[in-house]
Amino acid sequence: MDICLQLKMTVEDIKRPVKEEMALFEKKFKSAMKSDVALLDKITHYIIKRKGKQLRPLFVFLTAKMFGPVQEGTYTAASLIELLHTATLVHDDVVDDAFERRGFLSINALWKNKIAVLVGDFLLSQGLLLTTSENRIDLLNIVTKAVKSMSEGELLQIEKSRKMDITEDVYYKIIEQKTASLVSACCGTGACSVTDNQDIIATMEKVGVYVGMAFQIKDDIFDYGFSKDIGKPTGIDIKERKLTLPLIHVLQKVDKNSKRMIINTIKRDKQDPVKVNKIISIVIENGGIQYAENKMHEYKNLALRELDQLPNSPAKESFIGLIHYSINRKK
Repeated sequence: MDICLQLKMTVEDIKRPVKEEMALFEKKFKSAMKSDVALLDKITHYIIKRKGKQLRPLFVFLTAKMFGPVQEGTYTAASLIELLHTATLVHDDVVDDAFERRGFLSINALWKNKIAVLVGDFLLSQGLLLTTSENRIDLLNIVTKAVKSMSEGELLQIEKSRKMDITEDVYYKIIEQKTASLVSACCGTGACSVTDNQDIIATMEKVGVYVGMAFQIKDDIFDYGFSKDIGKPTGIDIKERKLTLPLIHVLQKVDKNSKRMIINTIKRDKQDPVKVNKIISIVIENGGIQYAENKMHEYKNLALRELDQLPNSPAKESFIGLIHYSINRKK
């Protein structure tokens, strides 16, 4: 497929090679979310009704279809990934004290922190039960490593945010653990569900890391935008003392007085919208966004280079389209 066509692919275009599989997955995922506890069932229904684009299960199915027909294990992998991802989002909102998710009230906003934590635990346990009941310890092994990595990344970010000493190398380590590890697990479990070839599984896990890195850098760039369409307020990372790539790069460029002003604002006046907007303007004016975009494309190109080794197929074309969509999306 022509690169221009891949760049213009919509989510529906990307889904085409696995459209039937994704439809069946929706049913299986809803079933995995059910509970006999009325309150829990009400909350999981709320989550399902407000689901995102489900890009992570899409990575699972497209990866699987590149190497063979989709198997029952592929549905298990996709459900496990989506249950885990949903659980982490619910827990993240508690950790971040966030009251919105995808433009709607978060679980902790509606049902308070205690219930939100328990809902996240339920979703995680459902994923674990799903894999053990199917005896897919291989899938569980890949995803468990991702959970460990995500937790370590979150804690590393909290530690470094307190000290305000995040370097560019530390930033890459944080986003690899927090975000890229899960995308890597999507691709790894997708491959593992249809092949025993460890080289293929390792290659796809590597692709997932590169895509996840690019995906997170794109998310961090959004924080410096002014769009109302991204599903979260701009400047929120600054307000939460999260130093991301655009700002880290600019802090290395500006003079000592400007650096001191930025750090002091984040420490003491991070809730002042005027001062936060001033930091956003400094980042944009000093090339922070352009630098981050260049790094994002570097990771994208690393992923595409790995995929070049693989045979062409409609699933591979859609996978490449999904990579481009991940970094060109508007929200």
